[in-house]
Amino acid sequence: MARSKSSNRWLDEHVNDPFVKQAQVDGYRSRASYKLLGINEKDKLIRSGMRVLDLGAAPGGWSQVASKLVGDKGQVIASDILPMDSMAGVSFIQGDFTEDSVFDAIMQEIDGKPIDVVISDMAPNISGIASADQAASIYLVELALDMACQVLKPKGSFIAKVFQGEGYEAYVKTLKQHFKQVIIRKPDASRSRSREVFVVGKEFLG
Repeated sequence: MARSKSSNRWLDEHVNDPFVKQAQVDGYRSRASYKLLGINEKDKLIRSGMRVLDLGAAPGGWSQVASKLVGDKGQVIASDILPMDSMAGVSFIQGDFTEDSVFDAIMQEIDGKPIDVVISDMAPNISGIASADQAASIYLVELALDMACQVLKPKGSFIAKVFQGEGYEAYVKTLKQHFKQVIIRKPDASRSRSREVFVVGKEFLG
């Protein structure tokens, strides 16, 4: 079956993407790694010895970055409904974290020790219906925030991908109720035509 013009354009863009090429050189599992690296370069939220929870982790690009940043004395706990190949320094729990069994497994891994940073690069499966896709994406970041509020230590941090559109402004307003400072980032690795931005919550209020 012939590919559509849009899929051909995406393929050409992907193959020629400097971040895709750089990921292959650096050994990262996805170009998304550079989004987290770009954010952390500015905000310095993930540091040596910290404990990080990565939601929607597969294929593992963000977990790779986080594990390098926290080092041997830190810990990364990752979760996704999709499988993810194992990696050193990362504890992976597969499943939907809104389900009790998966949530309990994450909590068991956390072992009562508060998390320093919750990160989320979650995105819904795209249906092609813009309003439905936007609603689904907002629902996911709401879930990520809910989880963050349960596990973050006071003054902890939160980084999550969110798509601009219906519900975005309300979501940012909600974030400001939970964090002393909220910043919107658009790292270089985020394609300019994409509606994605990354919310950064600093100093969790508890």
